[in-house]
Amino acid sequence: MIRTVAETGSTNADMLLLAAAGAEEGLWLRAERQSGGRGRQGRVWASPVGNFYGSTVVRVRAGDPAAATLALVAAIALEEVVRVYLTNTVAPAKAGAAALGRAPAGARDAPAAPASAGATMWIKWPNDLLLDGAKLSGILLERSGDAVIVGIGVNLAHHPDDTDRLATSLADHGATPDPADFAETLAEAFARWLAIWRGQGLAPIRTRWLERAHPVGTALTARLPDGQAIDGLFGGLDGDGALILRLADGGSRVIHAGDVFLI
Repeated sequence: MIRTVAETGSTNADMLLLAAAGAEEGLWLRAERQSGGRGRQGRVWASPVGNFYGSTVVRVRAGDPAAATLALVAAIALEEVVRVYLTNTVAPAKAGAAALGRAPAGARDAPAAPASAGATMWIKWPNDLLLDGAKLSGILLERSGDAVIVGIGVNLAHHPDDTDRLATSLADHGATPDPADFAETLAEAFARWLAIWRGQGLAPIRTRWLERAHPVGTALTARLPDGQAIDGLFGGLDGDGALILRLADGGSRVIHAGDVFLI
């Protein structure tokens, strides 16, 4: 179920309240505009009309993989949906749900790049989707009790110009999905990958994520919460979904939290 509002402060904040009131897993809240959208580490998320802003709730159960790995689930679901729109730009308004419904293997098994003519799409740890190296989207997890709120913002029609990171939009790449249609397609893909995460564990999620990420050996800088910056090469994910960074001295570092930048 998807609830849509014209404007709110933050879909994540609203979904936290709905979860506290007993909202069931699978509910989505989408806003056409946010006045107080936020990203990771308290960053402001620009939220003009025309983009996608939505949050859903997952009720963590005994035996589920670590809640933090829901960011990986969200990333691979989002990448799958964006790929569909980028390859269906002739009739984008209804491309998403229809394409996934007709040929689900097509989106899931296609090569990780290019995403569209001349475009390269990668997932970057921990929560970004990049098109030609520019940030297209962000994912924010927040938890209260057994409820994990998964917030997703995607630059469909617009992207900010006043950020410290290069940003892009789907419109910049010839796709102009309707936000409501995009929401339906994303909710479907997320539910499918969530079922795999819950039923089969983290292994297939990790495998899929690595297939869609920038290649092993990509030069990265990891900026840790304490401000320390570490350069290295992408070495994949460990069994818990943490980033493995290969260091110049031949060792490696496992990164559980921080920001990562492609060098």
